[in-house]
Amino acid sequence: MAGFVLGLTLAKQGMAVTIVDREKASSVLSQSYDGRASAIAHASANIFKSIGLWKTLEDAASPIFDIRVADGHPLRGISPLFLHYDHTDLGDEPFGYIIENRAIREALHAEGNRTPGLQIISPACVSALESDGYSAAAHTEEGACIEADLVVAADGRNSTLRNLSGIGHTEHRYEQKSIVCTVVHEREHQGVAVELFLPNGPFAMLPMTLNRSNVVWTDRSDLADYYLDLSEESFLEELYQRFGDWLGAVELTGPRFAFPLGVLHADRYTDTRLALIGDAAHAIHPIAGQGLNLGLRDVAALAELIVDAKRLGLDIGSSAVLERYERWRRFDNVVLIAVTDSLNRLFSNDVGPIRLARDLGLSMVNKMPPAKKFLMRHAMGYVGDLPRLVRGKDL
Repeated sequence: MAGFVLGLTLAKQGMAVTIVDREKASSVLSQSYDGRASAIAHASANIFKSIGLWKTLEDAASPIFDIRVADGHPLRGISPLFLHYDHTDLGDEPFGYIIENRAIREALHAEGNRTPGLQIISPACVSALESDGYSAAAHTEEGACIEADLVVAADGRNSTLRNLSGIGHTEHRYEQKSIVCTVVHEREHQGVAVELFLPNGPFAMLPMTLNRSNVVWTDRSDLADYYLDLSEESFLEELYQRFGDWLGAVELTGPRFAFPLGVLHADRYTDTRLALIGDAAHAIHPIAGQGLNLGLRDVAALAELIVDAKRLGLDIGSSAVLERYERWRRFDNVVLIAVTDSLNRLFSNDVGPIRLARDLGLSMVNKMPPAKKFLMRHAMGYVGDLPRLVRGKDL
């Protein structure tokens, strides 16, 4: 998704862009492909607005007005100490939106098909890269050769382009999987997102349109596999123990999915006429719902540098442009990798003293308005050295 957003952004600035996708459009747009939804920070939504996606996505976007964070246990219930973010503390705008990944892909493909200068080749896989001081060329397994001033690797945590370029990476796999499903419930969620920190991992309930919630249930890998194999009735019983009755009775509205979790960080984000964005450069734990937002900030930063270089008549794939991109994005990514990894280790256990300390920590932050407002602005995506698109400005 990050790569497609970058392609659209640059094509709308009059550049010739080719997207190579290993998946057919019909595959990635099917309901059985991916049951995930993404938390799109308010600042990230500005990028969608700038490239004309928002008019298509707005009806599929469910605003997040409140965020509630608490410690919990499937049998002991929820701790009375919690952290609550209310969007009215910062104004009228929501923290962000929950949007199904499928809806984002549908909007991207629809907009891409009517955008001049954007070519999509799929299904196809890049099998070789060549680059020098003047140009780059990507060769596909299907025999095509695409010449360009710059190649961008947006092909996920197992990035073929990263590996072809000899860029190393550091990776750690958690002994966890995320179960993802969507439920419909009796009562309205009123735009409230809830994250419970359970002993084996976080359990998030994310508000969606049509009185639905997307569930991201992180558990031990072996238990996640066990829960997936349960009948729908038994699965809902396990789900209800964690979800609670605050939204009334719940029913599954689609298939269940499971995704292994890990953290990954590329040793560098660039090579000769190559830039890495999104999961090809960094993959984080979903505990804070920031994975796609990080990738979109990569997109906004790289697009700004490319467009500025083009306007000045400079080489968009030069080492100067790429070095600026890496310097701009590395600090933000490293910080969030460390924060999400630490949060997962801190909260994914049931050790009494640690549980008490983190409950008291949540309660203390809840009673410190300046700290809360900073964290709320961070949740909205408005902290740090932000590209123009993220700030709602034109390129």
